[in-house]
Amino acid sequence: MFWLSFVGDRLLVDEQRSPLLRQRPDRLEPLIELQVGEYQGGSVRLLCFDAELPATGWEDAGLRSLMLEAEPEVAPLLGRAAQLNSWYRNHRFCSRCGEHTRADLSDYSARCDHCGYHQYPRISPCIIVLVTRPGVDGKPEQCLLAHAAHFKQERYSTLAGFIEAGETAEQAVAREVMEEVGIEVKNIRYWQSQSWPFPHSLMLGFYAEYAGGEIRPDGVEILKAQWFDAQTLPELPPKLAISTTLIEGFLAGVHHRL
Repeated sequence: MFWLSFVGDRLLVDEQRSPLLRQRPDRLEPLIELQVGEYQGGSVRLLCFDAELPATGWEDAGLRSLMLEAEPEVAPLLGRAAQLNSWYRNHRFCSRCGEHTRADLSDYSARCDHCGYHQYPRISPCIIVLVTRPGVDGKPEQCLLAHAAHFKQERYSTLAGFIEAGETAEQAVAREVMEEVGIEVKNIRYWQSQSWPFPHSLMLGFYAEYAGGEIRPDGVEILKAQWFDAQTLPELPPKLAISTTLIEGFLAGVHHRL
């Protein structure tokens, strides 16, 4: 059996910096304990501890860095555990009447016995899109990448944003691209999705074709944006991110087969 132990939004780790603990943290009483999956034939259980509780005898680490370091089969477990940890810690009181809730693990809801309201783990749908255009004057095909205000150094990535109330995912693609870089797109095609626990996003990955306009970064979320071909790609996000998967798909010609 393994334990994923959150103290607030940070994970306890062992001497090898692994969050999959073989030993259950002692002297600590969890707010909740539940199974989140399996690893190497053993059960993986989530322990949620109070954010103010001192984790004596243990080191802790942030979720993002641990997911980037994790094996491919471990990263999804960390993401699932993180979202369930966030759900329980943020829904200990009913948003309708203010009474205490209890965890109903039959459907992962925070149940209010006072008014009967159920609060489920929040999932926020987002679009993430790679815009492409044919090569001109004998030049190779290009993709549009942007440097966001929160990026470090010269990293570039695809465009992304939350789907707003009443929108389809395709409408969100067109709106976000226009808002962030000022161009129009067409032929929007869904490719694949990724759960992204920062804090509770479901990323819907798309390809779209350039339809017109001049690149004008909004100067708030996006500071720079430009076209790149396969030979001129800048520093990209980590392999774990779906943005990199979209770019690798572009290099492999996936977008032409959708």
